[in-house]
Amino acid sequence: MAIEVRIPTILRQYTDGQKAVEGSGETLADLFADLDSRHAGIQARILDGGQLRRFVNVYLNDEDVRFLDGINTKLSDGDNVTILPAVAGGMA
Repeated sequence: MAIEVRIPTILRQYTDGQKAVEGSGETLADLFADLDSRHAGIQARILDGGQLRRFVNVYLNDEDVRFLDGINTKLSDGDNVTILPAVAGGMA
C-alpha cells in the first residue's frame, strides 16, 4: 500500500530534503512508525506520548485527522497525508 506523505520544510532535514515521501500502514500510527524506520527521528517531531503534537496538523486527503480518528485513522492505498506545523503570530 503506497501513501504519499507531504513533508513541511521544517521536517525535511529528516527526509534528506525531500518534499514528499512514500510510506505504508493500516493507520496513521503505522504510517508514522514506517516513516521513522526510514527517516529516523521524524516520528518524534510529529507525535508526543502517542498523540499528535499540539502544534502539528495532519491532513488525510485534505481532511484534518483530529476530526476523524486521530492517529488511529485508517488509510487506503493512494491516500495523501500532509503534515503541517501550526503557525502562530500576530501583533503583541
